Amino acid sequence: MSVHLIGGGATTIADAPLYAPFVAEASLRATEAGRTRPRIAVISLHPEAEEKAAALGELLVEAAAGTTIELLLTAGRAGEPIELGAIADVDGIAVGGGIVEEVRAGLEPVFGELRRQVSGGVPYLGVSAGAMVAAEGSLGGGSRIGGVVVSPEDPDEAGEELQIETGIGLVDVAIDVHVAQRGMLSRLVAAVESGLIAGGLGIDERTALIVGDGALRVEGAGSVWRALPIEGGVLVSTIGA
Repeated sequence: MSVHLIGGGATTIADAPLYAPFVAEASLRATEAGRTRPRIAVISLHPEAEEKAAALGELLVEAAAGTTIELLLTAGRAGEPIELGAIADVDGIAVGGGIVEEVRAGLEPVFGELRRQVSGGVPYLGVSAGAMVAAEGSLGGGSRIGGVVVSPEDPDEAGEELQIETGIGLVDVAIDVHVAQRGMLSRLVAAVESGLIAGGLGIDERTALIVGDGALRVEGAGSVWRALPIEGGVLVSTIGA
């Protein structure tokens, strides 16, 4: 099974095909478990968690294209960790966006269980912040490294340093999102050049990166940007859809 990472922005019915590979894997997992319909945990730790969880669930239903799926919606609250019951006995786990630090903190108590389930064949879907926290080292929201601005600053985060925290560990390189749309490639490059991260992948909006047993797969309208350290600098390339 695979880890599906979407770079944000995919919020309309027209974007449902980006979610279809995840739903297809969850359906296969359900069949292997002897269930007639897949059970998918949908977790939102967004400030508008109930609305966002429902919206992500609707996209998954649309992506199922007539196949009946069972959604287990969890609308978390800032400062309150997700409980193990939210992801128990499921065929897929989908985590939506929000403030990346809050998403990471809410999921941290179940990091081990998430790793166990994915390694056991349960597909994971992360959207925006949900994609960022899937990495072994999770990028935070700051726009400065060593006091130097490395990407456009959010007015609410002006002056904040980029921090790297422990993520779930489903992928071994850092993940950034909204890359082309928010000018985040420069931050990814600077984080690699400074040694904060050993390498990174940046996902454009309305673009999905699928990490499985084979080669990396990209679906959608944009690109995945790859930043890797080389002698004397950083090598940047794209993985196109």
